[in-house]
Amino acid sequence: MNSHGGLEPVPRRSTAALIADQLRSAIMYGHLAPGDQLGETDLAARLGVSRGPLREAMQRLVQEGLLRSERHRGLFVRELEAEDVRDIYVARLAVERASCQLIMRGNRGEALARLTAALDRLVEAAETGDRTAMSDADQAFHQTLVSCSGNRRLERMAQTLLVETRMCLAVMQDVYPEAAELVDEHQKLLDAITEGDEERLLELIESHMLDTVERINVNATGPSAVGRPSSAQG
Repeated sequence: MNSHGGLEPVPRRSTAALIADQLRSAIMYGHLAPGDQLGETDLAARLGVSRGPLREAMQRLVQEGLLRSERHRGLFVRELEAEDVRDIYVARLAVERASCQLIMRGNRGEALARLTAALDRLVEAAETGDRTAMSDADQAFHQTLVSCSGNRRLERMAQTLLVETRMCLAVMQDVYPEAAELVDEHQKLLDAITEGDEERLLELIESHMLDTVERINVNATGPSAVGRPSSAQG
């Protein structure tokens, strides 16, 4: 239903889109690890689907950069290096900075309500000390931030970048803040939106992203392939 109460068609998702979602999730959480080869026969059997939509789904992930194709060998989950991690965060900064600008010029009240709920979930996760739950809640906050922009193209770009973030967490496991600091950083973002301070918000989102890049630069001793995901800052 649109903002004026009119009825609109309900979007229907194709089988390929649903399969792509499952594959993204499997890559995000390491069930399909960097370097793993994707076998059509095995995956089709595990998912209970035919090869046609499976191939379409896998090609979507190739286009998104989550899978790579090797001639005469097949498809593999991409392996990321420290330089890739830096690139991902710089790209995320561009997407989330644009989202922040749109939020400040749009329905700020709705954004505050949604982001407050997302921050509450991050606080709850931090209290448990569960790093996986914290990482999930952290990324959910950023997904909500971009969603509040109302720009679907930014949302699509953010989705791929957040999956890549989870793929590269092994590189970052020793460089991200503790729970209290992580919550505080997100609280400051919410405070800036509450106060209507766009300049402060943009400074904070830039610092949030680039501080992680700086930590990676300081801790990286050279390019290193990323292994199975763990938990880290989103």
